[in-house]
Order: sequence, then structure tokens, then C-alpha cells
Amino acid sequence: MRIDVPHAWPRDEQEALALQDRLRPLADHSGPGPQSPRYVAGLDVAYGGGHGVEGDTVAAAVVVLDTATLAPVEQVTATARAGFPYIPGLFAFRELPVLIDALEKLSVTPELLLCDGQGLAHPRRFGLACHLGVLTGLPAAGVAKTPFVGGWDQDALGETRGSAVPLVDAGETVGRVLRTQTGVKPVYVSTGHGIDLDTACRHVLALAPSYRLPETTRLADRLSRDRLTSWGA
Repeated sequence: MRIDVPHAWPRDEQEALALQDRLRPLADHSGPGPQSPRYVAGLDVAYGGGHGVEGDTVAAAVVVLDTATLAPVEQVTATARAGFPYIPGLFAFRELPVLIDALEKLSVTPELLLCDGQGLAHPRRFGLACHLGVLTGLPAAGVAKTPFVGGWDQDALGETRGSAVPLVDAGETVGRVLRTQTGVKPVYVSTGHGIDLDTACRHVLALAPSYRLPETTRLADRLSRDRLTSWGA
């Protein structure tokens, strides 16, 4: 697939903040998004190297699954040196260039992107999933292992699979705390672009039949780590 990035990558924090402000209105959080997608992609990155808090080597992985079988139909990777500093809230600018490189290697175009990270649940309401969705034009959502902003009613979150409560930040619902397996920690789902929260959570739950994380995230995480190791980081 071909992705035309309509902007230069920022060189510093101020340029990155300005770009997020400029692109934020382009993100569509109402969807509705794909109702029965055949192909869903998981995206993740692994960091290595000894420079900076997280390291300067970034290995990106994209795994496209067939939703009927949850089997991979295509897997691609890309590796690069991070061209942006480690700044909380701006991790997307360390990860986006190499993720775009990986996505452009795909021969199958996914109908939904699920990122290991945030979408709307971000301090400036424009996390990695939002930026990826706007750039690619594809529906995208974030599925995070930990929350970045917001809180929730922990007493209201049930222990059974499928239980969910709103993730709220500054009075705004920015995502959903979703329990994908009975008795295990929840995940944190937020919309990125071209999909509503109900639809995003339905797909995440369907892609997590046996484990806490959806298969898209599990396989992309493993592939990115393997790519980092083979690259010698």
C-alpha cells in the first residue's frame, strides 16, 4: 500500500505540538467504521540500543490477520534510528516514520488498524492511532496495556469478559476500559480515526478469544521484538 505523508516530520517539540494541533480536527471519532472486516492489522514497535531512555533503534511490525481464522495473512517489518527525542506525549513522532515504512510494504490493505498505544486517550487528544488513521485514511484505534490519561469507576468494572466502563479525562470520555478475559487486567481502547468506540471495542473483544491482548497486538509485539534482535540491537 502507498501512503503519502502530507507534512515534514517535526524536528523539535514545538513543531510536533503544532502539527498535532493542525491534524487533530481531521480525526473522525464517530465512524462508524468497518462492521465485518476481513483483514485487521496489528501494529507495534520495539526499542533497542543504548541511547536515550527507550533507546534509539526502532523496529516496527505490522501483522495482518484474517478475522475468520485469526491466522496471519501477511507480516512486514521495518527498522530505523529514531529521528525524534524521547518526549512523553510525542512518542508517535519516534514511531510513525518506521511504521509508515512497514505499512508501505504490505500487499494486502487492511480494513482496520489496531495500534499498541493511544488514540483519543491522549493529553492533546491526538495519539498514535489518530495520526496513523489520518495519514493512511484507514480506520484506526488504539489498544493500550496501560492508561496514559484519565480514570474510571473501578467498582463498576465487572470481572467477567466483556465488562467495560468509560475512561474519562477532564470530564470527557476518551476511551473505554475493557476486560477481554475474566479475572485479568483490562485493556484501554480509544478511537483513532474512522471508527466509533462501540465498534472498536467489539473488534478488540473478538480478536482476543483466549488472551488479555488481541491477537493483532500479541503477534505484532512478538514480531517487532524478533526483528529488533535480528537487527543486532
